[in-house]
Amino acid sequence: MTTDTPPRHPQLAVSAAIFRDGKILLVRRARAPAKGVYTLPGGRVEFGEDLHAAIAREVMEETGLSIAVVGLAGWREVLPASSGGKGGGGHYVILPFAARWQAGEARLNEELDDAQWRVPEALDGLPLTDGLPDIIAAARALV
Repeated sequence: MTTDTPPRHPQLAVSAAIFRDGKILLVRRARAPAKGVYTLPGGRVEFGEDLHAAIAREVMEETGLSIAVVGLAGWREVLPASSGGKGGGGHYVILPFAARWQAGEARLNEELDDAQWRVPEALDGLPLTDGLPDIIAAARALV
């Protein structure tokens, strides 16, 4: 049964700050939440799934890229919007990982509508998810 009601408990998600030749991969969300905003590829961890396997799977599903996970680059928490805010949304705990590109060229799935390899210092003017520059800096220090 599918519903539009978010779960009433936090969801665990992973994302990947993927570096290739000194550039970071940014992807733009094609639908809510955060439609039109650039972020890192990633998604929910499935029950019983190892975190590294989850991030490799999500990156492959969303972009077609193969990556090597380097390490944890921090965490973010997204809380449901207040009743006066935009939309509903769920409660997510997101673990961003630093990763190195291994193979493939970006082939986006229906969740994304743009991908750009950017020098981390050249993100001005792009709508970014909250805290993304700090996560990119932490991930860059690991690779």
